[in-house]
Amino acid sequence: MAKIFVLDTNIILHDYRSIRRFQDNDIVIPIAVIEELDKFKKGNDALSYNARGFMREIDKLTNGKRFGKDGVPIGKGLGKIKIEPNHPFPKGMSDLFKDDIQDHRILSTAIWVRDNHPGQFTALVTKDINLRMKAKAADMEAQDYLTDKIEDERVEFTQKEVIVMDKAPSEAVAKIAYSQDNSVPWKELVSKKPYPNQLYKLLRPGEDTICARYDADRDVIGLVRKKEVYGIKPRNDEQKFAIDACLNPDIKLVSLTGGAGTGKTLIALASALEQIGKYDQIILSRPTVILGNQEIGFLPGDEKSKMAPFLQPLMDNLNVIKAQYRPSSKEALRIESFLKDERLLITPLAYIRGRSLGNVFFIIDEAQNLTPHEIKTIITRAGEGTKMVFTGDIFQIDQPYLDQWSNGLTHLGEKMTGQKLFQHVFLRKGERSELSELAAKLL
Repeated sequence: MAKIFVLDTNIILHDYRSIRRFQDNDIVIPIAVIEELDKFKKGNDALSYNARGFMREIDKLTNGKRFGKDGVPIGKGLGKIKIEPNHPFPKGMSDLFKDDIQDHRILSTAIWVRDNHPGQFTALVTKDINLRMKAKAADMEAQDYLTDKIEDERVEFTQKEVIVMDKAPSEAVAKIAYSQDNSVPWKELVSKKPYPNQLYKLLRPGEDTICARYDADRDVIGLVRKKEVYGIKPRNDEQKFAIDACLNPDIKLVSLTGGAGTGKTLIALASALEQIGKYDQIILSRPTVILGNQEIGFLPGDEKSKMAPFLQPLMDNLNVIKAQYRPSSKEALRIESFLKDERLLITPLAYIRGRSLGNVFFIIDEAQNLTPHEIKTIITRAGEGTKMVFTGDIFQIDQPYLDQWSNGLTHLGEKMTGQKLFQHVFLRKGERSELSELAAKLL
């Protein structure tokens, strides 16, 4: 017998095609959800896009039909969907939830569906932890939306992408370190063929660590050199890998993850400035998640002053780079010139939708606050010659319905690993200051 899943509003706002992710089971949408979606139908953000997409899906499914008692078919091999009017809590439970809010209407409708379908498994599906707790308090089965969650071991894998070798063949290591082309065929170093852009740390007793990367085009494992970019020098091996990835013209998509102060955004920006001659524009952007569902119109001032608080962290990184040079130096003056001519543009991510970004170095900061769909939307903006660098910390998420298993940055690393155009680097050590590193460890 088919199971019944009652969907909360946040599931649809997270993934408007979610009704097709429940196999041959039936879906119930409380009318309270439709009322909430109505508030999101206008706007240019991802929530509005998903709200409109869902309503178009429902309209298509019900074209010339009524829901009736059992609902309408969703598609071949899938169950049925029905929009259910509001129902009150059963007797004896009405005093449990006194506030007449949409969450309680959704929960009471889910309980009504369960009680009127004895013998069928019924569950409320919501990304709202509080609503799940209320449902469980009312003895109602409640689940998170698990379809787009990455398994724990895959999340861990994206943080352990560097292979550390302390007993590598000495002859192969010597060739990588000292030969003319600083590379060896992969078979001389490892027994199993690496995936594209696999990273290695080759440990040598009493000597510096050799950093290397598998080049799939040349079919060799080659040396990753220490490079300075616009006054910024790598302070650890992971930063060395990150700079190499940002400078490599064959790698069009880079993901830099790590905790606060590890240098993710700074390295991406310095690498972009180092290559300004290759690109028509450098764009820095980040999602303005702190505003929640409010528009920037709630803040005083014009557009530039409204967005300034959210874009200030990007300016802070730019100031760190400028501080490497005297104010009158040509490097510092070039940065000012780039800002004035908008060759270096700092802009809200919301304004990117619909653009085609050709020959641009595009840095997206705080990407852990993006959904998988938003990440996909951004990457599909990439035109010829464009390079994209996503930075973020998957353990510092500000979106209420995303976590370390379901955010877009985690999906990016899991889905793209093994592609020639992609490289991920997990930056482990904080380099902001001794105090910052101590706080990250102990607090």
